[in-house]
Amino acid sequence: MKILERLKYIKVIRSVVYGTVGMITYPGLVMFNKIRIEGTEHLRKLPRHNVLFVSNHQTYFADVIAFIHIFCAVKWRKQNRLGLPYYLLNPFTNVYFVAAEETMNGSWISRFFKMAGALTVKRTWRQEGKDIQRERDESDTQKIDKALCKSWVITFPQGTTKPFAPGRKGTAHIIKNNQPIVVPVVINGFWRAFNKTGLTFKKRGSQLSIRFKEPMVIDYTRPVDEILEDVMEAIEQSRNYMMRSKHHLKGLLHK
Repeated sequence: MKILERLKYIKVIRSVVYGTVGMITYPGLVMFNKIRIEGTEHLRKLPRHNVLFVSNHQTYFADVIAFIHIFCAVKWRKQNRLGLPYYLLNPFTNVYFVAAEETMNGSWISRFFKMAGALTVKRTWRQEGKDIQRERDESDTQKIDKALCKSWVITFPQGTTKPFAPGRKGTAHIIKNNQPIVVPVVINGFWRAFNKTGLTFKKRGSQLSIRFKEPMVIDYTRPVDEILEDVMEAIEQSRNYMMRSKHHLKGLLHK
């Protein structure tokens, strides 16, 4: 295991990374934009391990950073708000997040953030901006399975920031194999406030929202395709939601 990979499993190192990244990004979430948080009451009774957060995706990093801020705030008994960031003095570090290997190796900033607990995986459908087809790497799945055994894991089933993109079966396989508590999350506004990476402002004064829903009721014996359909519906990225969205209506008007 490489040195960088080893560091992310050391709690002290991750606490330093969380504190550094948290202090830098806090103004962008709270001062330069407005953040609305809902449903943190669903987080309080969750066990310390085998919890999978599934969410839609709008930027490479800002989404995950906001999750970490919220988890840290909840640890300090705050509900549906961040308040002052003193929670970064003793952050919640029992969480990992799934990210594309290509993205996390893209810059020194992403490499630094990798130490916050990135579980890097190889995309099976895209590489270096080109569409590809390759088999799922079992070592990537095992990496996520291992993390779930002892902590929380955040994943984005679509694997892309494009709205209403189809979900990837890998997430459903993880759910079926590990039978975790699955907490769906719906985010919005990040695409408007930040650029694609989530590290640069695009429009200040934007309304950001993160809504944690109740854990899903899942029949783990069902086929992978059906589990994935339920997940996409829960994170409001299914065809049903696409037909009702402004994005879809705008697309029809421009045809």
